[in-house]
Amino acid sequence: MALVRYFAAAQEAVGLDQERRAEATLGALRAAVAAEHPGLGGILPRCAVLVDGARVGDDTALSGDVLVDVLPPFAGG
Repeated sequence: MALVRYFAAAQEAVGLDQERRAEATLGALRAAVAAEHPGLGGILPRCAVLVDGARVGDDTALSGDVLVDVLPPFAGG
């Protein structure tokens, strides 16, 4: 089961800092969290979504205990 951590604007949109999810792929997870948390839908396409610290494709399987971080774009330089 994936532990999804939300940061900054994503955390504000969802109202949680983390949650456990059971979707089989990253793409399924992205679709499910956008549907369940409508405020996230507007920013999720701009977010970096990392699985165990790496950027991966939506077809990536989320098997076992994985860590998924949802990181909105950060301002600054």
